Amino acid sequence: MTDLTLLPFAVPAVSRNKVEIAFDGGRLSSDGGVVLLREAERRLGIARRLAACIRDRRNPMRIDHTVEDMLRLRMFAIAAGYEDADDCDFLRHDPVFKMAVGRAPESGRPLCSQPTMSRLENTPSRIEVARLMAAMVDMFCASFARPPQSITLDIDDTVDEVHGHQQLSLFNAHYDARCFQPIHVYDAATGRPVAVILRQGATPTGREARTVLKALVRRIRRHWPCVRITVRGDSHYGRPEAMAWCEANGVDYIFGLAGNAVLHGLVRDTSDDLCVGAPKPRPTSCAPTLKSTTAPNRGNRPVR
Repeated sequence: MTDLTLLPFAVPAVSRNKVEIAFDGGRLSSDGGVVLLREAERRLGIARRLAACIRDRRNPMRIDHTVEDMLRLRMFAIAAGYEDADDCDFLRHDPVFKMAVGRAPESGRPLCSQPTMSRLENTPSRIEVARLMAAMVDMFCASFARPPQSITLDIDDTVDEVHGHQQLSLFNAHYDARCFQPIHVYDAATGRPVAVILRQGATPTGREARTVLKALVRRIRRHWPCVRITVRGDSHYGRPEAMAWCEANGVDYIFGLAGNAVLHGLVRDTSDDLCVGAPKPRPTSCAPTLKSTTAPNRGNRPVR
């Protein structure tokens, strides 16, 4: 729009000062909350911990953007609702994102572009991806002032629909979409994230569930050797491989079981009794109840 629109009224002066109205505010941003995220990230050191897990194979003399800075930009962009790496092409000039990464909003160099971010996302090897998960578990354990006596971990997977044919994405008939199904693990008491594992869009197998639990529990016990761990999950985590490993390694578990005729027959009597049985009376007081006794010197009158 190049046409100038004049105001239909005159703006009065204020304290003999001329007032001008303009709509060319310069470098603006609608993501001011990213600055608060930057402060939280700085205190936790998330980008620094994760960057240490990835080997930078680039020529040091030709590096403009460190792995740590690129991770910050990607994390802040996702948190602000920019899911795709394509968004980096215009976010690299955003003054708030530049400040969040540690650069001056006006004079600082632009942040990394989409091609650079895409190369970073394809850089980690399988071992480095495992190290990234271990770093998340370490941050979870470090968030406690003292080791807890017990923790309950909720494990589940969620759908992450994709556009196109990205690597590891599969068509899932249940969600009627092509997707990933990353595994999420949270602490039930505090809601803190423990680990997130990106994986293909299919239900986890018993071996995969066992592998995830094995790596997760062993990493936690490196920090808290005596902690009692309980794992809760849906029926597709209640596989023989996962349950056998939990029983062999002192891990309690609560897994759902998919219904079938045999299982229904085993629990039918118990479930019917719970549904129609009369509830037992509950005591109205926590004080101990004294039984009646007989006082021989009072004509065998009961005394309470």
